[in-house]
Amino acid sequence: MEEENTFWSRLCREGQRPFAVELDSPEGPGAEKFMAGAAELAERGAGLITIADCPVARPRMDASLLACKIQRELGIQAMPHITCRDRNRNAAQALLLGLQAEGVENLLLVTGDPIPAEERQRVKGVYDFVSRSFLAYARELNGSLPRPFHLFAALDLNAPHFPAELERARGKEQAGAEGFFTQPVLTERALENLKLARQTLRGRLAGGIIPLVSQRNALFMDRNIPGISVDPALIALYEGADRERGEELAVEVSAAAARAIRPWIDGYYLMTPFGRTGLMGRIMERIRAEEKL
Repeated sequence: MEEENTFWSRLCREGQRPFAVELDSPEGPGAEKFMAGAAELAERGAGLITIADCPVARPRMDASLLACKIQRELGIQAMPHITCRDRNRNAAQALLLGLQAEGVENLLLVTGDPIPAEERQRVKGVYDFVSRSFLAYARELNGSLPRPFHLFAALDLNAPHFPAELERARGKEQAGAEGFFTQPVLTERALENLKLARQTLRGRLAGGIIPLVSQRNALFMDRNIPGISVDPALIALYEGADRERGEELAVEVSAAAARAIRPWIDGYYLMTPFGRTGLMGRIMERIRAEEKL
């Protein structure tokens, strides 16, 4: 690993706009495909690999352990998402100290999705923290660390009442957040909310982009995934598209989203659908090419 936190440094430089790319952790014990995907993403231009912490409260391979594995074995910067849902205060401190020892320096701290109703008799949430208090705790811990963490929070641009979401984001900044990773921008409303966030928040913004690969995929995300809204015109665009055409549209739509958000962001936050790392490489190449024009 390089001594400099290269992702943070580029995020802070005018016009650099580095790529952070999210890759879902495995559901089973094998990490070979995941590691190969992370290596491919880095080769194609990702400056940071991010790993969600058991999204929708379904167990997957631990995001923090995978971040350590990526940095140790591949020499690529990685950032785990860390939820408040699954660990108490002692466990949170132990995890942060372990990440410090492994050289993981960028963290996304989130409250975490609630446990599904059908699982609540078997699985209990912890919630010693919520995201704001977790940020404050991590910032306090930073004072005793040789290389303090850079702390990020989530920003939902599709929140039903965005002024309240923006006020929560300001509270997260006061608690210690240095930047925000946003939900995808797939509507005009989300774009307007991003502009408002840029005017209001001091921290760095990584603008969210998620490729839509089919009409079914677009409909599912719009109807079922918290924090994601898809413009009906985009959903209609995919009608009748096969896989090849769907990926072509994914590149076009993602590039258009990047053009729209570019003036308001410091970096791109790309989310990989269904492990399609090759598609993400095409999208990054297209965005880079358009930035050079």
